[in-house]
Amino acid sequence: MTFFTEPLNLILIAAAAISGALLVWPMLTRRARALSIAQATQLINRRNALVIDVRSADEYQCGHLPRARRIGLDELQSRIARIAKNKNHPVLLVCQTGVRTRRAEATLKQMGYTEVFGLQGGLAAWQAAGLPLVQQ
Repeated sequence: MTFFTEPLNLILIAAAAISGALLVWPMLTRRARALSIAQATQLINRRNALVIDVRSADEYQCGHLPRARRIGLDELQSRIARIAKNKNHPVLLVCQTGVRTRRAEATLKQMGYTEVFGLQGGLAAWQAAGLPLVQQ
């Protein structure tokens, strides 16, 4: 029992506990479910995910993912129910860099949608991977 009373051992135990907690912390606090380009492509092709582009109309017209529907971030709550009736169907959110998708994901989760994902790196990552865009 003298192991736990030695000051050096207590310091080492505390350091191990703190470093373990710091390693686990990102997994516990990670709210966003961002998908890589490959994972997003599989979700679209295999599960027929609904692709929602939350950028502005001007950004959308410059180029968007195939089959993507545009719903601006400010109108997401009022319009999503008309497009995504089944709240258990996968939804892939896209913006330019992935920042706006986090807010959109939080909104949809509050509304009860269970499978909501963001595209990691957004449309910029999609373009960097050389994948096709639809331009109007």
